[in-house]
Amino acid sequence: MSLSDKISNKAEDLGGKAKEAAGQMSGDDSLRGEGKADQAKAGVKGAVENVKDAIEDTVDKVKDAFK
Repeated sequence: MSLSDKISNKAEDLGGKAKEAAGQMSGDDSLRGEGKADQAKAGVKGAVENVKDAIEDTVDKVKDAFK
């Protein structure tokens, strides 16, 4: 995962937490739900990037084994 992807995902997660907190404080269930959705989306993106990184590492190891 590139540094910019990590920063983007963290920003989306933090923004979601802020939305959720604002929604909770104001009693706005819609805003709270948006915040939770933003956090979930950031989590999924992070998980996908981790899987991609693991696959790339495995491919590199296999290539190195056949050199």
